[in-house]
Amino acid sequence: MPDQEGYMTDKEARAAIIEIGKRMYVRNFVSANDGNISVKVSDTELWVTPTGISKGYMREEELVKMDLEGKVLEGASSPSSEVKMHLRVYQEDPSVQAVTHAHPLMATALGIAGKAIDKAVNTEAVLALGTVKIAEYARPGTYEVPESIAPFVRKYNGVLLANHGALTWGSDIYQAFYKLESIENCAMTEIITQYILGRQNYLNKSQVKDLLAIRESMGIYKGGEPVYTRETPDPDLADREEAFIEKIARRVAELLKE
Repeated sequence: MPDQEGYMTDKEARAAIIEIGKRMYVRNFVSANDGNISVKVSDTELWVTPTGISKGYMREEELVKMDLEGKVLEGASSPSSEVKMHLRVYQEDPSVQAVTHAHPLMATALGIAGKAIDKAVNTEAVLALGTVKIAEYARPGTYEVPESIAPFVRKYNGVLLANHGALTWGSDIYQAFYKLESIENCAMTEIITQYILGRQNYLNKSQVKDLLAIRESMGIYKGGEPVYTRETPDPDLADREEAFIEKIARRVAELLKE
């Protein structure tokens, strides 16, 4: 359990990181040695996953304790090269206590395509997750990454990294991971409705306003507002997308016959 200041103990944090790493792995959010996780245990200290080790097979003794300046305090392993973006999240918003980064398939696909999760079409997305923007492309492991995500930390619950994956944060490690799961679920819904079914029914402004009020009553103050609040989609855009989908379907059918 968290201490009186709201932080996990060292032992609890290490155990939670191992658990979340396994969840990431079994959910196929990561492959090989992808992804990284961190948890704060005080105002100035955190535990982070090591570099070069699968999140599904980590051991507690491989985890690394650091301060918010990036100095290693405990552990023989090298910390993840992407810990810089974790540190930046904590610096931007001290209330955050955990950060998760992974490469969920659908969320990563949207990030590669440059498509944010920002439409008023999914009740749960508006209510609990909020808008998920796309951070500009940055070279992994460099200080370009923390610079690219910094503008989103205080207002949102997570971000898609252009051509890379997803990053989420929360009041504890489980909340951070739940946001990662929500992003992947919303990404899958977006891809199915927009690009396979070819139709999305938008929530109207009044419905969105009600959801935002409920969200605030739940103590969720991050997430922003959906960019699109039209009651119906643009019919011209829908026609173009339908024609595009039909073209793809015909081409796939032709390939299957060959």
